[in-house]
Amino acid sequence: MAEQTTPPEGVGASADAPHRDATGRGEQPDTVRGKPDGAEPDAAVVRDALGVGIAVGLSGFAFGVTSAGSGLSLLQTCALSLAVFTGASQFALVGALAAGGNPYTAAAGAFFLGVRNSFYGLRLSQLLALPRALRPFAAQWVIDETTAVTLPQPTRRAARIGFAVTGLTLYVLWNLTTLLGALGAEALGDTNAWGLDAASPAVFLALLAPMLKSTTERVTAAIAVLLVLGLLPVLPAGVPVLLSALAAPAVLFLGGRGKGAGRGTATTKDSTKGSTKGSTKKSTKSTKTSTESTEKDR
Repeated sequence: MAEQTTPPEGVGASADAPHRDATGRGEQPDTVRGKPDGAEPDAAVVRDALGVGIAVGLSGFAFGVTSAGSGLSLLQTCALSLAVFTGASQFALVGALAAGGNPYTAAAGAFFLGVRNSFYGLRLSQLLALPRALRPFAAQWVIDETTAVTLPQPTRRAARIGFAVTGLTLYVLWNLTTLLGALGAEALGDTNAWGLDAASPAVFLALLAPMLKSTTERVTAAIAVLLVLGLLPVLPAGVPVLLSALAAPAVLFLGGRGKGAGRGTATTKDSTKGSTKGSTKKSTKSTKTSTESTEKDR
């Protein structure tokens, strides 16, 4: 009879066991325990994704109007939404152009704002684990909103559903409302009179505010705002936005110095404490020795 052996760890494990991604972080299985079909969780993910996609997608109308008011043609406006598809960068570009800024400076500001999507992609690529053939297409949808919906999901299946529904809804609505806004710009007349130039910062702040969770992030954002407000009157449009990025390394540097000073103070205290203890011990020992000598003399 064959001898019974215990299988090695990890062999024969249940399919419901949590997966581990490249970062070592545990991921939940693709099915919810006790609910194999996952119908109820899927419906909740779709509902949340549709809510985000519709709410943000409608703001494409403001971009279409603003872009047309800045002097871009209908074709240029629609091409920006189709190819770039990142609201903050698009608003930054047309805002700088509308203010009379240099096109190259405006494009640079929009580019640096869009760089953050690359960091989103690093995390989402591990979480979604899409086939290689789909990754170039999915990369177009890696933006603030899809990342915000995808990351909190408990399973890979839910993450994929949230990403796909948010991306598709937002992409279709954003481009459709951009077209309508650009076409309706002429009917609106002077777009400045409607105050639509405030749509860009309003939408950007609405997306940014929930992300500022720590004190360091809030301080960095506050310093960046102060830099922009201080440099706006003296520098060309678009340049203050680029220079506001200096707030991040400044806060990190000052925070590092503060921690270093704190460690130095702690080290000094420990050293002083150690020296005091050593001196006290030596003094006590000398006193004992002196007392013993006196007793012997007696």
